[in-house]
Amino acid sequence: MPKLRFRISISLDGYVAGPNQSLEEPLGVGGERLHEWAISLAAWRAAHGMEGGEENASTQVMAESLVNIGATIMGRNMFGGHPGPWSSSAPWTGWWGENPPFHHPVFVLTHYAREPLVMKGGTTFTFVTDGIESALKQARRAAGSKDVALAGGAQVAREYLRAGHVDEMLLSQVPILLGAGERLFDNVGTDLHGLELVRTLAAPGVTHLAFARKSDA
Repeated sequence: MPKLRFRISISLDGYVAGPNQSLEEPLGVGGERLHEWAISLAAWRAAHGMEGGEENASTQVMAESLVNIGATIMGRNMFGGHPGPWSSSAPWTGWWGENPPFHHPVFVLTHYAREPLVMKGGTTFTFVTDGIESALKQARRAAGSKDVALAGGAQVAREYLRAGHVDEMLLSQVPILLGAGERLFDNVGTDLHGLELVRTLAAPGVTHLAFARKSDA
């Protein structure tokens, strides 16, 4: 059965975004430091239509995370824009420009209905207002035989983790302390629903911790 695969960068003290998130600093103060290891990679840059970059021990991890993904789920905060109802005068289209890097259907969890947003390159954002189960069902239908990526942010990830729907989890732990912000595992509890550590890989500026269900390890 196709899997729900979650990956995210996290600080040593458990934060996936810094404090005071805003349109100017969507990852909060200091939060961009969590992703410096990825942005420097040629594989990441190519996926975002950029040239250059380096190859290191994280290259394979990045490549593996992009393989066999047929749909993505994310929360309203990750898609971005202002909170509350969508603006009709200047509708928000995401952080990624006219050609987002997904190139497949993306399902955005939100409290406010909105018509699907069709972008270049095969990306269509569908806005889901009836909860995580509905978003997962729609994403799996759209993905077909491929897996579904859970992109975050932290609030949506916590909901799927608590529900036991995550089949694989990749934590890319960056050796920094943010001290405040958005913590991934707040109120998740102590049960990861069968997820266990199956691989650890040290790379420049990051350590990758891969988790999978015991039956899939």
